[in-house]
Amino acid sequence: MSLLLKNASIITCDETGTVIEDGALGIRDGLIDYLGKYENELHKKYDRVIELKQKTIMPGFVNAHNHAAMTLLRNYADDMKLMDWLFNKIFPLEDRLTEEGAYWGSSLAMLEMIKGGTTSYCDMYMFMDKTAEAAAQCGIKASLGRGLQGESGDDMDYRISEALELYRSFHKGSDGRIRVNLAPHSVYTCSPAYLEKVARVAREIQASVQIHLSETGDEVTNCVEKYGMSPVKLADKAGLLNERTIAAHCVAVDDEDMEILREREVNVVHNPGSNMKLASGISPVKTMADMGINIALGTDGASSNNNLDMLEEIRTASYLQKVISKDPTALPVDQVLKMATVNGAKALGFENTGVIREGMAADLIVINTQKPWYYPRYNTKSAIVYSGNSSDVEYVIIDGRLIMEKGEIITMDEERILYEVQKIAERMSSI
Repeated sequence: MSLLLKNASIITCDETGTVIEDGALGIRDGLIDYLGKYENELHKKYDRVIELKQKTIMPGFVNAHNHAAMTLLRNYADDMKLMDWLFNKIFPLEDRLTEEGAYWGSSLAMLEMIKGGTTSYCDMYMFMDKTAEAAAQCGIKASLGRGLQGESGDDMDYRISEALELYRSFHKGSDGRIRVNLAPHSVYTCSPAYLEKVARVAREIQASVQIHLSETGDEVTNCVEKYGMSPVKLADKAGLLNERTIAAHCVAVDDEDMEILREREVNVVHNPGSNMKLASGISPVKTMADMGINIALGTDGASSNNNLDMLEEIRTASYLQKVISKDPTALPVDQVLKMATVNGAKALGFENTGVIREGMAADLIVINTQKPWYYPRYNTKSAIVYSGNSSDVEYVIIDGRLIMEKGEIITMDEERILYEVQKIAERMSSI
């Protein structure tokens, strides 16, 4: 079905930050085929026309780091240090996770993300075939990796085998909406030999790699004590770092680390909400961006955030860089919006999305800006970044397909998902 959206403000997130007022956007065969002012009888060229006066169209958000099924662990363990939280609370409860739990937990995450305007996301976890099934059913774009851990070069080969099976089964599936990457968890859960093995496999199949990297000062200290080098240098020595690498966090990085990230063209994913809650620190995002490093945004999992609200991450990212640099001009509106859209799409390898332009995939959201907090209307982008709420998202379109209309998700059974998730969470926590 072809579709025309008319009389909206259109934030393109293009190179010059163009905003089209009272604009029209046509969609045909999943792509944007018209962008500009409404012209007489333009509506006759499309099967359906949606009037969007006082509303704003923009690219869908790209959540570049997440653990979707960890919605099942939301609010389970709070106010704890990262390693204590991870090893004493999260890992033990994850041992009780089943395929069924992964499916419904992932479905809950996708429900929440779509309602908040996310059209693409990156995920690292287990039972990822079930997450892929959920993604295929709901229509979201996803880059998925089975979390890998290993203390030697050989003892966790079954996990790499699972990752390869996931790759064979789902990579570029669902009309290209699903991508599969390799996902070594971190340098503290994977030995150097194991990291080298993952890097070798990734090169053989030309897969992207995602990894948690230099998330805390303690991680760096322990890595230096154990291996004589920082996590970034260790990952680089293992051959993991290149233009297809998605490095989550990068909080505790020094000048040498950042230069390696720049030289290898690594994609860095900033997770401000999670980093604040776990007191991991503040990533030097402004410095890295000024160096030319591609910076994307992510929420991290719902057990450490505790929501998947990308608009909240956008605002927090901007505020944090302003306060740490003591510079109110740091991470201005256009830059932080690109981090959440086109930069994230680049990081995930979705080359045809993240910006509104003719010929690009129609991955769009419509925000109802006819709300008190968007007035007076001096600057629509500023209003959304600094005043907006994710609950103001009314329409979500992915590859030209209406996924959410007037706040109701067409492709998912919300009531069933909430019921199943609560039942599974009660079972997991009572064992």
